[in-house]
Amino acid sequence: MAIRQNVMKAAMQSGRTVASFNVNRWRSVDAAEIAKFAGFEWMFLDLEHSTLSEDLAGQMSITALATGVTPIARVGMDQFYQAARLLDAGAQGIVFPHVDTVEQATLAAAATKYPPMGTRSLTSPLAQAEFQRSGDPQSLAQLNAETLTIVMIETRTAVANAAAIAAVPGVDALMIGTSDLTADFGIPGNQGHADIAAAYATVGAACKASGKFFGMGGVYSKELIEKFLKHGVQFLLGGADVSFVMDGAKARREMIAAAGKA
Repeated sequence: MAIRQNVMKAAMQSGRTVASFNVNRWRSVDAAEIAKFAGFEWMFLDLEHSTLSEDLAGQMSITALATGVTPIARVGMDQFYQAARLLDAGAQGIVFPHVDTVEQATLAAAATKYPPMGTRSLTSPLAQAEFQRSGDPQSLAQLNAETLTIVMIETRTAVANAAAIAAVPGVDALMIGTSDLTADFGIPGNQGHADIAAAYATVGAACKASGKFFGMGGVYSKELIEKFLKHGVQFLLGGADVSFVMDGAKARREMIAAAGKA
């Protein structure tokens, strides 16, 4: 029996920076194929800010596994129970938003990792194990290794606790939610502010010290992406389905209008 490799994790371990195709309004499993052909390494299934169901997220995850795009799902705030459902359905990682404390980070790790590392309940068969039985110690250890537990840093409190959060066993990555962080700092939308740069430096240092992956969400300008990548960011949200449609539609309509004036 083979445990499917987490392609996103392997790419980061090799030194590559990986970006996601975010699923917010899309409701078809072909999103994974589109993400692959567009060059994205992972798919971000957002159950926090959409009405995407666990069932459809699971179907999308299984399709993503077959294409080599890593399916990662975000649950709602403190919705630790959702993690096992989504992982059992095929996801290879869970993003937990609004993690401010070591206690929350510990709960996140426990919800996503099998014993002895965590408390995730055993079930089979799993798509990540090619639908074979996977309850033996070696398989559980491999599944733990291929499952990314990502906690989001979105407040001043979380930034202050970043080093302690990064040190929690079972937590694989910290990701800054930049939009919410600017709001918490009282500078909503001002991602170029010095306080945000300082927060990136703090979280980046915490990740480096604990050997954890460092991620970025909510930043889509080339200038700021380049700026924050220098702080050690290894994975980022690449953009959402609706944004891609809006950008493409607007560009096409402007092209047609320009052609009509030629």
